[in-house]
Parts: sequence; structure tokens; C-alpha cells
Amino acid sequence: MQITRLYMDNMLRNYCHLIACEDTGKAIVLDPQDAQKCLSEAMRQNLKITKIVNTHEHYDHIQGNPDVVEATGAKIHAHINAMATIPNVDVPLRAGHTIEVGTTVKLRVLDTPGHTKAHVCLASDLGEPALFSGDTLFNAGSGNCRFGGDPHDMYRTFVEQLAFLPDNTNVYPGHDYIINNLKFALSVEPNNGFAKQLLAQVGAQSPDNRLVKTLAIEKKMNPFFRLDSQEITASLKQRFPDMNEDPETVFVTLRSVRDDW
Repeated sequence: MQITRLYMDNMLRNYCHLIACEDTGKAIVLDPQDAQKCLSEAMRQNLKITKIVNTHEHYDHIQGNPDVVEATGAKIHAHINAMATIPNVDVPLRAGHTIEVGTTVKLRVLDTPGHTKAHVCLASDLGEPALFSGDTLFNAGSGNCRFGGDPHDMYRTFVEQLAFLPDNTNVYPGHDYIINNLKFALSVEPNNGFAKQLLAQVGAQSPDNRLVKTLAIEKKMNPFFRLDSQEITASLKQRFPDMNEDPETVFVTLRSVRDDW
């Protein structure tokens, strides 16, 4: 499996991904925001895009669909609940489905509500452990739930699905938000030395060359995985003294604070 991460250099700092079979040159384009950038890179690598996958229905993740379809004839794959909100979906996806191209790409569909009710992540079943997490898991953060989602659903997605993937899974999110997310993480856990070091490291990198993070790294600095941190709980209780300290309440409160941060 060959993964090309493409920074769209737009206001929302989108990443799109080309996921290709090295043996056949067939490829998936994931969340094509700028169709021309995706098509140009595929042409440069002599790849044939045969499938489009949209992690969810928000416009910045689907707006390149029509031009990619026109240029390649690729079939659009998306969550079954997005059939009414993403035009011309060819293949509705459910949890446990697999998406394959060529001989080296096999991606397992995870039904991951939270950011929206119609969000999928993709986990690789061949080659390097990889998670294409769309707007569910960001480096050092989680997706917001204000536009069609629910933070309680997001909590369950994190603790019941993402947390059980292998720690060496490389994480490929849908946006480059890591610097702001690390700053937020340090605002609620200021003594996290690992997060401080990582912020200094990524601050010297361009979005095109960000270090690809693993789930093991996320668990060291992403507050949405660190629900048992006493420092995070204490930080939240300074704002909300009557807050319960169970993990779901900590997660949902973190998400609310991040929304207004």
C-alpha cells in the first residue's frame, strides 16, 4: 500500500489522500477537496483512480467528487446514512465492509459517529497499520460535533473502537490542526512534557511534511485519549466544579471547552 498525503493549502487546512496499489497502479482518492490537485498527483505517479471514498458528507470532503468522476469514472463510496447528503453515491458503506484496490490495498470500514452521524474511518488490513480518520480523530484532538454530530457518540467511537487499534497504527487525519490542538492540550494538561516537545517539533515543519503520528503517540498527548489524567480533570473542574469525573463526562466537557477555545 502506497499512501500519498496531499495538503490542500486551503482555509480549512484539508488533507486528501491517494491510497494506491504498488503492483497495479490502481488507487483510491479519499475526500477529494481540490480535484485538480488530486488528479495531477495521480497523473504524476501514473496512478489510475478507480474509487472515491468520502469519510463524511461535509462539503470540504466531497467537493472534488464530480470532477474526479468525470476525469476517471471512479465510483463514489460513502456511509449508507450519507446517501441523501452526498450526490451520486455508488456504494453505500456499513461497518465491516472492505474496500480493495489491486492486490495490496484492503481497507476495513469503521462506522465512527460523532463528528456526524454518517462518518466512516478506514483501517488497513494489509501492509502497514494505518487509520484514515477523516474528521473523527485529529492529531492531538478530536473532531467537533456541532454540525450534525454528538459528543457522546464521539466518546464511544474513541473508547470502543479507536482505542483498541494497534498502538503502531499510523494516523492520517482529514485536516492539519496539530499545532492548535497541541496548544489546547497544553492548556488543560500544562505539565505534559511530551506534548511540549512535540509542539516544538511540529512547529518547525510545514503542513506538507508533518511527521505522521501513531496511536501510541496520540495516547501520550491527545487529551481525548487521556481521560484518566488527574491534571486534565483538575483543569476542567476549575471551570466546572460540580463536574462528574467519569470518563464520558470528562470527554464531553473537553469537547465543549475545545469548541469555545
